[in-house]
Amino acid sequence: MNVTRKGMLIVVSGPSGVGKGTVVHAFLERYQTARLSVSVTTRARREGEIEGVNYFFRTVPEFEKMIERGEFLEYMRVYGMNYYGTLRSHVFESMENGYDVVLEIDVNGAMRIKEVCPEAVLIFIAPPSMSDLKTRLYGRGTETDDVIERRYREAYVEMGYLRSYDYVVVNDVVDKAVDTMCHILDAERCRIARNEDLLNSIDEEIKKYD
Repeated sequence: MNVTRKGMLIVVSGPSGVGKGTVVHAFLERYQTARLSVSVTTRARREGEIEGVNYFFRTVPEFEKMIERGEFLEYMRVYGMNYYGTLRSHVFESMENGYDVVLEIDVNGAMRIKEVCPEAVLIFIAPPSMSDLKTRLYGRGTETDDVIERRYREAYVEMGYLRSYDYVVVNDVVDKAVDTMCHILDAERCRIARNEDLLNSIDEEIKKYD
C-alpha cells in the first residue's frame, strides 16, 4: 500500500523556567519527522542569525500588512514593541511534506491555534511543583528578584490554562519528559482520523475481494 502521511501540528507551552526549550530541542533531536516552526518577527536581527532559519525578519509595516492578509495562524506584540507570529503557509507546507511541526508558544498563542486548528496536539510542560519552579527561576541567576517574582506570578496564570491542553508532561527529568512526548506523538499518529489515506487504501484492497 502506497500511503502518504500528513504531518501533525504540535503546540508546546509552559511557564518561564520550566525548561520547555530544553525539552523541545531534545525532542527534536530524537523525533526525526519533527521540525521547529520558524516565526516571523520585527525585532532586529542579532549577530549570527540567519533569515528563514532563526526567524523570518520583517519590518513593522511589512508585518502589519501580513496581518491584514491573514498570513498568520497566531501573532502577538510583546510589551507593545516587537511582533512575533506563526506563518500559516510555512506551517502547512511543512505538514503537507510529512513533517510534524512544533510551535513553542505561550498559552495565549496556543489558545488561538486551538481555535483555528482544532486537530493540533497541545502539550503543556509543567514543573513537578510550583516551589520547584521558583527554585529554577532563581537558580538561573540571570534576572533581578522583581523580574523573577513577576514571572512566578505569571506562571500561576499560565497553569490555569492546563485543562485546555490535550496532554501534560511534567519536566522533572528531561529525558523522561522527552520519552513521554515521543509516546504521545506515536499514539497520535495511530489515530484513525489521522490515517485517512491508509484507510482508503485498505478499503481498495477489500473491494478486490468483494
